[in-house]
Amino acid sequence: MGFQKFVENIVDLLQERMGDAYEIKVLRVTKNNDVEQTGIAITRQEDSIFPTIYLEGLYQEFLKGELLGVLVERIINCHEEQSMALDLDMDFFRDYSRVKDRIYYKLVSFEKNKKFLKDAPHLRWHDLAIVFYYMLEDDVVEGGSITVKRQHMLMWKQNAESLYRTARRNTRQGMPELLVSMRELIAEMTGVAVREDDAMPMYVLTNAEKRFGASVMLYSEKIGRLAEQFGCDLLILPSSIHEVLLIPDDHAREYAVYRQMVEEVNRTQVDPEEVLSYGLYRYCRKKSEIEEIIS
Repeated sequence: MGFQKFVENIVDLLQERMGDAYEIKVLRVTKNNDVEQTGIAITRQEDSIFPTIYLEGLYQEFLKGELLGVLVERIINCHEEQSMALDLDMDFFRDYSRVKDRIYYKLVSFEKNKKFLKDAPHLRWHDLAIVFYYMLEDDVVEGGSITVKRQHMLMWKQNAESLYRTARRNTRQGMPELLVSMRELIAEMTGVAVREDDAMPMYVLTNAEKRFGASVMLYSEKIGRLAEQFGCDLLILPSSIHEVLLIPDDHAREYAVYRQMVEEVNRTQVDPEEVLSYGLYRYCRKKSEIEEIIS
């Protein structure tokens, strides 16, 4: 069964289970990097906010042998759990004084998100864009967020620069930076120690939540301290929207080697919606700032 037929069958079974009081909506949702996914929503006429359950992963389970009926029950259970969590008065969202302490920022590709950025306040940073989101309380939806759109900015009587100042403070405080060596990370994940002589000096920079951690580049103080430790500039490889890799710029390899490394990781290891950039950056020790390596 093809994906489109799978979606149609899911809709029919959900409508049968939920009855006429509910409408089953199929949504095409544009995610980061203009990646489109198919979602499904179970709504009533009075619903102003409702959860969206994405179907691509469920389709893969169906192809592996899972029954349609089991998947439908899972969608209904997920809808009920998330609807209870979202059963809140959204009027508070109109009041900037009530939302400003939970506005954060993240980094996304500028080129791959041009359509999205037309309706989202943002600031350009090298080949990336700084965009903003409201982080929902964990007791509402754990890890849930609302993207700040142009309509929200105008409603709050703000602009991109004022949102940036607010988000910078919140992100620094709420998402403290985390710097760990790749050697330590491998040992933690595998339980196998890696000798320092056997590994290229490489560090992972992210935040304590390991979520949208590439934005740490905008406020990291540990980058400068690491550069002083090695006594040289640092190359910054964009691993994903969640983290970047730091390597001493000892000029032992051509930059083309690192660009190829970034391209290979993006192509084989990173989900399309989590790719940050195919570019290469450098922390300039002399200037104490991050610059994009163009050539």
